[in-house]
Amino acid sequence: MNVCLLIPAYNEAKAIGQVVSAACKVMESVVVVDDGSQDGTAQIAEDAGAFVIRYEVNRGKGAALKTGFQYALDHGYDALITMDSDGQHAVDDIPTFLKAYDERGSGIILGSRMHDISTMPVIRRFTNKLTSLVGSLLARQRLSDSQSGFRLISTDVFRAVELETSGYEMESEILIKASRAGFRISSVPIKTIYGEEVSKINPVVDTCRFFRLFFRSLRW
Repeated sequence: MNVCLLIPAYNEAKAIGQVVSAACKVMESVVVVDDGSQDGTAQIAEDAGAFVIRYEVNRGKGAALKTGFQYALDHGYDALITMDSDGQHAVDDIPTFLKAYDERGSGIILGSRMHDISTMPVIRRFTNKLTSLVGSLLARQRLSDSQSGFRLISTDVFRAVELETSGYEMESEILIKASRAGFRISSVPIKTIYGEEVSKINPVVDTCRFFRLFFRSLRW
């Protein structure tokens, strides 16, 4: 099983070095797509052991992910794992994804935070439940945490679907399109570490983008 780790990053100089260093102890291949950072994120990630793809300007998380997807296809990986760059995801959960992929063969395995939401900010808890409910209806299978950026995706999915969006809503787009293409989506429980970092997700703006995606999905 040939799997790489993909980390999209934007102005995460404070956390990216520690995230990459820890990840390199678990994964042989760690790829960081630097989305136009201005704080040295790319160099720190490279020094910590990642292969870095750099954008000169910020293009959005979805665009960074698509670049990573293409990298995985070009280099013959069976699957990739995506995780966030701010330290909220625990690297020691990675083997859980690999074990589940080996046992289930799902097209996508979501890291679900919803088994313990006691530390999740209230507004994020609400938007996650709402978008997961709507996403489940659109995908026609249960998505326990559709907004989780910690997930394993088979490269077969990238070959089967064409992605249109470039922001955070792309993470929902790929779930809907993969499901409609016949891929099974399952989940594993993950830990989430909430610290002092400020989320780059705007609950209002990005929820509106999600519902715009909802209406677009009606013609897919």
